[in-house]
Amino acid sequence: NFHISLDNDNRPVIQLRLPSAKTAKPGESQTVTLTQQNVCSPHDALRNLATIVPALPSDPLFSWRDSNGEIRPMVKDAALSRINSILMAWGWGTSFGHSFRIGGASFYLAQKVDPEIIRIAGRWKSLAYETYIRAFEQAASRHMADAANRFQAPNATP
Repeated sequence: NFHISLDNDNRPVIQLRLPSAKTAKPGESQTVTLTQQNVCSPHDALRNLATIVPALPSDPLFSWRDSNGEIRPMVKDAALSRINSILMAWGWGTSFGHSFRIGGASFYLAQKVDPEIIRIAGRWKSLAYETYIRAFEQAASRHMADAANRFQAPNATP
């Protein structure tokens, strides 16, 4: 179930209502808000999904057609299996479900988003997100030090 509206700045916002989620209380739905970004359009992605899998409004939002043409709900194991087959074909190894939260947190940290905003947007109730912040800071520090070590000023003697 999803709803498209405009935020206070008149930008399109998509709200997905998930019937169950790890971070929701039993029997409580979880709302995820998606906003337009330069590199990703949730609106275009949902429109593309509706084109590829023309499901009925009563079908699950994230669905796929099986070999018999039947609409099936997309479940985590099937999604990860497909993602991992693509990653393996490209020689990139495999992923696990939590990789997307880690990647999202790291991406926004690299964009200098306030860690508290990342915690709220990621719906973290605990301080687990701080693990990603520390890991990001260590990786960034290591890469920046490596880059600085490779840099050699013009006319400098090695």
